[in-house]
Amino acid sequence: MHANTLLAAVVVAALAVAPAAAQDRMPPIPADTLTDAQKKAVEEFKAARSADVTGPFVALLRSPEVMNRARAMGDYLRFKSSLPPRLSEFVILLVSRRWTQQYEWNAHKPLALQGGLRADIVDAIAEGRRPDRMAADEEALYSLVDEVHRNQSVSDAVYANAVPKVGEQGVIDTLGITGYYTLLAMVMNTTRTPLPADAKPGLAPFPR
Repeated sequence: MHANTLLAAVVVAALAVAPAAAQDRMPPIPADTLTDAQKKAVEEFKAARSADVTGPFVALLRSPEVMNRARAMGDYLRFKSSLPPRLSEFVILLVSRRWTQQYEWNAHKPLALQGGLRADIVDAIAEGRRPDRMAADEEALYSLVDEVHRNQSVSDAVYANAVPKVGEQGVIDTLGITGYYTLLAMVMNTTRTPLPADAKPGLAPFPR
């Protein structure tokens, strides 16, 4: 192979893997360099979640007050919302797919399946397709989230279909989940939060 051709092939190969191997822009902060506000935020996170700071909260710790408030909102939207896990995790997967957010998808795909969302629905979302044979409440929330993302608004017909399925509180909780996980996706896509060491990307990138 000609040297120039070989060099070109190496460059193309490097570019092909660059996004997956992109450097974490905001890795964990060494414990001995945390500010008092950051230490307090870590303590409050561990007390609320009974877990270490991981994922998007590693980057959010740079602004501890934002981290505190985001964690508190997430405590409700993830664990206490009016939606059952099947629906709340469904909405999270829709957001993850929209943003091609690998960490979110990796974390919430198993929770969605565990919560009762059918595997073929999960697969369709991953492929960017509207799933077939969804339950009535899933159909309603899919349309709601899809319209919010595409139109930045919701039509009368979609709204009128969603309220009887999940109630007004369910509509607000759905929008809350959509907004909250969009925030986390933006943070992780910007800071290049890596997947856990043993995980592989579950989403193919969409053409831009």
